[in-house]
Amino acid sequence: MRVFIAGPRAVSKLNKSVEDRLFNIYNNNFTVLVGDANGVDKLIQNFYLKLNYKNVVVYASKGLARNNIGNWPIENVVVANKVRGFDFYTQKDVAMSKSADYGFMIWNGKSKGTLNNVLNLVFNNKKVLVYFIPQDKFILIENKLKLEQLISLCPLETKEIYKKLISKTFNSTEQVSML
Repeated sequence: MRVFIAGPRAVSKLNKSVEDRLFNIYNNNFTVLVGDANGVDKLIQNFYLKLNYKNVVVYASKGLARNNIGNWPIENVVVANKVRGFDFYTQKDVAMSKSADYGFMIWNGKSKGTLNNVLNLVFNNKKVLVYFIPQDKFILIENKLKLEQLISLCPLETKEIYKKLISKTFNSTEQVSML
């Protein structure tokens, strides 16, 4: 099983509940797909480095990893030269959503990037376990209804972002973009 793990750059520490889930992934020898950003990506990398875990793949736009502290294999994600900023880094998240069998998101209820990841996974018919930081609980997102229940717990700004994203028409192969 390939598990896409991500979360906001604003998160600076993983709690014991999240670490227990990460340890379960390790015990099951699942492949971890993780990005190269600071915040949750780097925390995940640190966690698995301490375990000397080898079953990790770091995804990086244009193959240039900002963080790869375990010297794991890098999955080079092709990005057009004209793409910049948020959309540049989103390309690696889209690639992880496609490659993953399952998602595990650590979310503060505000991060656009993490919400984008949840949407991409759900619209690819993949389950996502969300650790929802504001309520200190895990929520399994299996479909749009469950996602909307999660969004109802979020601040107004997040609800507005969600409305913009969900109002777009998606086909079965299209990924959500924050454009």
